Amino acid sequence: MTLLDRSNRFLDLPLNLWPRALVALAAVVLGLSLMVPLWTMTMFAPQYGDGLRLGIHTHGLEGGNKGQDLKEINLLNHYIGMSDLSNEDFTEFKWMPFAIGGLALVFLRAGVHGRMAALIDALVLFCYFGAFSLWSFGYKLYQYGHNLLPTAAVRVDPFMPPMFGYKKLANFEVYSYPAPGTYLMIATAVLLFAAVFIAWWRDRGERSADLVHTDAHA
Repeated sequence: MTLLDRSNRFLDLPLNLWPRALVALAAVVLGLSLMVPLWTMTMFAPQYGDGLRLGIHTHGLEGGNKGQDLKEINLLNHYIGMSDLSNEDFTEFKWMPFAIGGLALVFLRAGVHGRMAALIDALVLFCYFGAFSLWSFGYKLYQYGHNLLPTAAVRVDPFMPPMFGYKKLANFEVYSYPAPGTYLMIATAVLLFAAVFIAWWRDRGERSADLVHTDAHA
């Protein structure tokens, strides 16, 4: 059997109950990511002992302390010439909820279609979506830290806010970490990979059993 034949056979594998259930669960878990933040950033300074908190959702920014923290962050950004953090400047907030809804429908289609090819399509699309979203987030942080107004009251060198972990920026200690929404997306990927593995393993077991049966009658 050639490599192409093996690939076609793999893509044509049927999905039994467990892979279909995992794909349906992946759609639900992905949908839950719309309800919680994807990322959180916390900034500490002597004048902000309790910290300033910013949550990044699929649909917009959410400042801590009932939105007051976002106002304080933008006020500080003004002094160093950084643009205000505004939902209108993030095109991601316009398409990301629709992309997540579309992916959930693709997952459900794969479960109903019941073939490995549809499941692989769903998995590849989701991995691309995740990689592009991370790149877009990092690029946006880079832009904010490097496009500083030269007329700002306080001159600072261009910088890259931390995407993950800790970084010291002037007198601020900034912490940036994934939030529950990101972990739900990771769980979504795990469920899809598990569905692929279970379908493949079941087929492998059935083919091994067929070989044993054939050898026994030879």
